[in-house]
Amino acid sequence: MRTAPGESLIGTRPARLLAGFVVLVLLLSACERNVSYQYRWDLFFKSVFTPSPLILGGLGLTVAIAVVSQVVGVILGVLGALGRLSSAAPIRWLAGFYVWIFRGTPLLVQITFVYFGLGVAGIYAWDRHPLFGIAGAIQAGTVALALNEGAYMTEIVRAGILSVDIGQMEAAKALGMTYRQAMRRIVLPQAARIIVPPLGNEFNNMLKTTSLLVILGVGELYVTFSRLNGTLFAPFELFLACALWFLLLTTIWSFIQSWIERRLGRGFAPTDSGPGWRGRLFGSRLRPIEDPSQVSGGR
Repeated sequence: MRTAPGESLIGTRPARLLAGFVVLVLLLSACERNVSYQYRWDLFFKSVFTPSPLILGGLGLTVAIAVVSQVVGVILGVLGALGRLSSAAPIRWLAGFYVWIFRGTPLLVQITFVYFGLGVAGIYAWDRHPLFGIAGAIQAGTVALALNEGAYMTEIVRAGILSVDIGQMEAAKALGMTYRQAMRRIVLPQAARIIVPPLGNEFNNMLKTTSLLVILGVGELYVTFSRLNGTLFAPFELFLACALWFLLLTTIWSFIQSWIERRLGRGFAPTDSGPGWRGRLFGSRLRPIEDPSQVSGGR
């Protein structure tokens, strides 16, 4: 997309939001006219506004798996990024091999391999080692999601670290800090402003990716609605409610992510903090840069 001089791209045009609403209204109108299918809107509203304990359980499991997988993935990403930036060749190769494997193969294949493959080969039988009473399928699915996320976070963290001027590390060493101290106190806090936006997007995706655990029969949100559909057979109403629950989760996270980015953006140019929550949800118009010097911190 081309932009006029002095303008920056921030999200999509609000007109797309209006068009989306029009399409939704037309779709619902067409559904009402389709007499071959008897819509059970009471089931839809009940699933959304008065969810059963089964739905709430699936919702809680989805959030729990996503949070644990993302936290472990971030830890693996930091370790992987430090490994890829290490001066020791074997460590660089090991980190690079890890990223190559988990970014180069489908996540669904990784999930099935971790659970079924390791179990059949006798390497690790997940169901024989319940951790804190957690089912083996949940353990295996969470580990697979975390390993996959760690590979992507490795590149995100590495890019954030490389974005910090090398003089920061040299200055820290000149003050007597070790490499570990300089990385923890100087480099990583500055890199956080670069890392957090894509990290937030990764967690947004993680909330939805948990639905792939259907292959293991894990009772997360999608599997819960799929089982309900198996007994009630109302795919339109139930899966529409399922989509709204996922939309609610990602919307709430958009608010949280926007707040985190504003906190990290304090003391920096406003144009660097990214769009707010309205821009994330609905898009915003192209805003002209009134003072170009603000982009470079006034230099």
